[in-house]
Amino acid sequence: MRRRTATNERALSPTAPRRRFGSNGGAEAADQPLAELNPTSALSKVLRQRELANAARVGNSRSSRRAAESANAVQPVRSSARRVRPVATQVVIKPASTHSTPRSLGGGLHPLSNGQANAALRAYEERTLGAFDRVVPVLKRISALQHEPDFIAQAQRLALAELGHELPQPVLETAWTSQLDMRTLFAWCVFEAYEQTSLSFFNDDPIAAQSGSADAEAFDSFLLECGFHLLDITPCADGRLAHAIAYALRLPFSSVRRRSHAGAMFDVENTVDRWVKTEHRRYREGLPNPAHNDTRYLKVVVYHFSSKDPCHEGCAAHGSDDKAAAAQGLQRLKDFQQAVENSFCCGASVDLLLVGMDTDTDAIRVHVPGRDGSTNLEQWLDAHMVYDATRNLTADQARGRIVELVEAAAAATPDAGMVQLIARLIEHNISQIDYVRQYHGGSYSDFGHAERFIGVGIGFKEVHLRNLTYFAYMDTVEEGAPDLDVGVKIFKGLNVSRGLPIPVVLRFDYHGAVPGARERAITHCERVKSAIEARYSDLCAQGLLHTLLTVRDRDRHVPAETVSSSITFNTGGGH
Repeated sequence: MRRRTATNERALSPTAPRRRFGSNGGAEAADQPLAELNPTSALSKVLRQRELANAARVGNSRSSRRAAESANAVQPVRSSARRVRPVATQVVIKPASTHSTPRSLGGGLHPLSNGQANAALRAYEERTLGAFDRVVPVLKRISALQHEPDFIAQAQRLALAELGHELPQPVLETAWTSQLDMRTLFAWCVFEAYEQTSLSFFNDDPIAAQSGSADAEAFDSFLLECGFHLLDITPCADGRLAHAIAYALRLPFSSVRRRSHAGAMFDVENTVDRWVKTEHRRYREGLPNPAHNDTRYLKVVVYHFSSKDPCHEGCAAHGSDDKAAAAQGLQRLKDFQQAVENSFCCGASVDLLLVGMDTDTDAIRVHVPGRDGSTNLEQWLDAHMVYDATRNLTADQARGRIVELVEAAAAATPDAGMVQLIARLIEHNISQIDYVRQYHGGSYSDFGHAERFIGVGIGFKEVHLRNLTYFAYMDTVEEGAPDLDVGVKIFKGLNVSRGLPIPVVLRFDYHGAVPGARERAITHCERVKSAIEARYSDLCAQGLLHTLLTVRDRDRHVPAETVSSSITFNTGGGH
């Protein structure tokens, strides 16, 4: 794959002698109907879910455009499936008072919903996921052309028009002597789609949340007003939570420290190190505020559950056991807090927050903590219930009611700043509930895994879309083997069962201000790649697992730089 340079020039990589054939930019990828899969074929459940999701995405494209023109007039669609609630005590919410401004239950968005933001996020979702989902239909059409006299020219025109890039010439040139190597072409196209996603995210700021943006600065100020100088969130690495920050919680990604882990089981020691760096910066530079200010470091765990199929589609790391996911997430939070206090002092500024997320509807439930640090695992505030309780109020009335509900749901007398922050998170999530109702019929059709590639390493700031990536955070394959094995198992069902390879993007970010950091990051990528090829040697030998090696300077707002790939071509000549 191609290298990325600091100026975003598209230079050639040693693994791909020819990447662009003749032009600096091809035609925009046209809207192409996805080819339907045969419903009688032996597809796994996850493939059927992806099929339904793709069909829904294409079917909704016209309505999505209408929504962008008149977002606040869109009618939310309620799911016909009955929600299955886990057995636990929930906060009972009384209906809104009858003196509030009436609104039809079947019409319009919730008064706190941001329809304009919903339309913008929908456009980004369709554009980005569509780039990945067009790959298979386009390659099927190219496969049917391989015995035509002008096959190469036709294939390149089709790929450029539909995918926005051309295909590797060596693969096309050998099609007349053997079957077209569809596995290599598939991996190549997925890697191209990822590179385009990274380039667009950093250059165009499609979700308008980069550092210095109006939304980021406003939220940073609000966070300090609530009494927190840093928001550190660990969602599960499951691809169904990859959009938790930008979509479900509607937070500017640049205002949040995000590090995903399987089961949300973050590394306590590494998190303590990041806490130390944060506090050191406050002492040395007064950022984001001076150390003598009375603010805290807020650590959040986001576990997940499934309302459609709670016994099978919950968190795999916890055996789809919602109670275990919540309990172990809370225990990991407490371990972090105790580690800080034991290492420094009992007054160390660390607060904790436990949040659950329904991967079918994106609705959250918050275990509101008391000021004394207590959290009740058997009690939470459900955003769906808040939505219904405030639907017929004005915006100001709804905000006031949410604050009351947050206070009532607390495990003990709550901290005022924590109440304000949770109320804001609930308000943001109301927009996401309407988003899922507007564009996905109230709940996602791909309620299981439907990721497009596996991300391995440290980084991926540009990934903010549901079911785009299964992420395996690791420094080495040895320590991250369990997470990576889960990802490979998922993709054996998604891809290998259809004869398609598993695309793995390796990523290690580095600090550009540190001499030699980029070279060490590249070496790190190559070492992990070798370990992956050794661990899954059978898949690699059959062309059923391909890797793309990327690095990124985390000190600058720049796209990932591709340094090499497992896709190589013989140049011929010599003995």
